[in-house]
Amino acid sequence: MRVLLVKLSSLGDVVHAMPVVHDIQAAHPGAVVDWVVEPGFAPLVRRVAGIGTVFECAQRRWRKAWWTKAVREERRAFREALRASEYDAVIDLQGLTKSVLVARQARGKRYGLANRTDGSGYEAPARWFVDEAIPITPHIHALDRSRELAAKALGYTVSGPPVFGLQSHGPRCDVPTLVFVHGTSRDDKLWPEANWIEFGQRCVSSGFSVVLPQAGDVERERAGRIAAAIGPQASVWPPMSLDALVDRMGGTQGVIGVDSGLSHIAVALDLPHVQLYNFPTAWRTGPQVSHGHRHQASLERDPTPEVDLVWAAWQVVRRAARS
Repeated sequence: MRVLLVKLSSLGDVVHAMPVVHDIQAAHPGAVVDWVVEPGFAPLVRRVAGIGTVFECAQRRWRKAWWTKAVREERRAFREALRASEYDAVIDLQGLTKSVLVARQARGKRYGLANRTDGSGYEAPARWFVDEAIPITPHIHALDRSRELAAKALGYTVSGPPVFGLQSHGPRCDVPTLVFVHGTSRDDKLWPEANWIEFGQRCVSSGFSVVLPQAGDVERERAGRIAAAIGPQASVWPPMSLDALVDRMGGTQGVIGVDSGLSHIAVALDLPHVQLYNFPTAWRTGPQVSHGHRHQASLERDPTPEVDLVWAAWQVVRRAARS
C-alpha cells in the first residue's frame, strides 16, 4: 500500500498528525507513507519513524513571486515529483482549499474532511475537491481528528495511544535541565514573566538548570530578562534550526511551556511536560490522559495558571515519569 498525507502547516498541526504514520503501518504492514509539507517543517517530518518521501511544497513563498520563471520551474518540478507514484490513498488531513488543491495534483483516490470540527481550521470547498469526504466527530482533539480520518479512509480502527515516532538524536544534558517554552504566536497565550521567574527559581533550588529557546527579537529579549532574574543556572539558547531544537530539547529532563508548537514537540518526544493554557482549549490540543500521557499534563486557568498550581503539577509529572 502507498499512502500520501497532505498536512502543510503549522508546526503544532504537523506534530499532531504524526501518529497517523504509525497507525497506517500498524494496520497495513509494509505500507509506504509519504507526506507533503511546507519546507520549514520538512526536517521535522523526516524524523518520523517509518516515513517515506517528504515532498516540500513552498506555497507561501511561491505566492509572493508566482509570475517568475524560477517559481514556475519549482512548481513544475514539485508536480512531476508528486505524480511520479500512484497512491492507493491521498489523504488531505488539513481540510483547507490550499491543501486539497495540492492533494488533487497527486495520482490516487483522494480523501478529506466532510465537516468542520470544533475550534479547527476548515474550508467547506475542500470537500468538493476530494473523491470521498469523510464525516468526523465534531468535538475532537486535533490529534484524534487526523487519526480518525486516516482510519476511516483506509478501513481500520484506531487502537491504543498515539505513537508519534519523532526521533531525537541529541546527547542527554550533563545536569538535570528544564526547558521553558515561553514564546507563542499570540500574546494572550503567554505566561507572565514574573511567573516564569518565580517558577525558575524554584526549579534551580530543587537542583535543575533552566534553558529558554527563542526566535526573534521579542522572544530573545524576554528570554534574557527571565534568565537574568532567575540567576546563573538559567541560560538562553541561541537561535537554531528546528532540527537542532529537537535534538537539544530531546536531551533535557522536561519542559514547561505555553500552548505552542515547541510544547507539542515536547509531547511528541515523550518528555515530562506541563502545558499551560489561559483558555479552556486544552481538550483540543493539549496532552490528554486518554492519550496515555501519564507524565504530561495540561493546566487551564483564567486569566492564567498560578505558580503554585504549575509547581504541584510538575511534581506529579516528575513522579509519573520515574514510576
